[in-house]
Amino acid sequence: MGEFELLEKIRRRLPRPASRVRVGMGDDAAVTVPGGATATSIDAVVDGVHFRRELWAPEEVGRKALAAALSDLAAMGAAPGEAYLALGVPTGTSEEECLELLDGALDLAAETGTDLVGGDVTRAPALSVTAAVVGHATHAEDLVTRAGARPGELLAVTGRLGGAAAGLLLQQQPELKRAVGAETAGRLRSRQRDPTPRLAAGAALAGAGATAMIDLSDGLGADAGHVATASGVGLRIEAGAVPLAEGVAEVAAAAGLDPLEPAACTGEDYELLATLPEEALEAATAAVEAAGSTLTPIGAASDGEGVEIRLPGGERLTPRGFDQLG
Repeated sequence: MGEFELLEKIRRRLPRPASRVRVGMGDDAAVTVPGGATATSIDAVVDGVHFRRELWAPEEVGRKALAAALSDLAAMGAAPGEAYLALGVPTGTSEEECLELLDGALDLAAETGTDLVGGDVTRAPALSVTAAVVGHATHAEDLVTRAGARPGELLAVTGRLGGAAAGLLLQQQPELKRAVGAETAGRLRSRQRDPTPRLAAGAALAGAGATAMIDLSDGLGADAGHVATASGVGLRIEAGAVPLAEGVAEVAAAAGLDPLEPAACTGEDYELLATLPEEALEAATAAVEAAGSTLTPIGAASDGEGVEIRLPGGERLTPRGFDQLG
């Protein structure tokens, strides 16, 4: 497999980009004429850290790499625009595997309205995919950061949590499948391997008045801490109000864990955590439901600092999450 031959096959695989892309793959850099404001993010997945190559299909790796990056745009309320992939290829990887990985990313790009317009290929000690994405908004003020939460506002989350953590437990301990059955186990494993970036829900929350937002990639406790720090507020989470994905409690119990621990302390759900004024909750809930998801209040912002997770019995759960360097 030669680099230039692979790049040419990749170039031929890419669909025709949107009108704002003036120069796509094949030159030294892409050229876009976006207009308005842009939000840019970059994410990476590495074999042995974020996935296990012997267990994952190449298409799953490509989809997840792009999904993780697009989730950052969702957390800003940005509309997806362009994406760039850098592929690290270890010795022994076939051209077919590389193209299958690309096809996985292209499938998600088509589903989300994202233009894949460039990237890079290099030799690497382990299979890795780095995805850079650019999102768009009419005005910079339309984008939601982590820094806007105010005391007295509600804290709410989209969708249901814990599915990715339960899926990872099932991968590590296949015998846990007995706790939920094959069908539910399959859905939980899919939540870990094939997350959905909540782009429509993020745009809905931004339009409905969300003041701060983050995607739950590292875990509810850890990511809530990022919002608290950036906004200069304290966040209180009522763990009993956190919506759990079907099967999470059963898998956690079978693994000897508190049922709330996978949802509160483990990442990769890629749902959205947002603060918003109480008077905006009804409109925000309706907007998120129209975008195909749900919105559940799970706590509030207050004066102070840090994150407090209250268990139903009055005890406290230590906020934590996934640390890339831990």
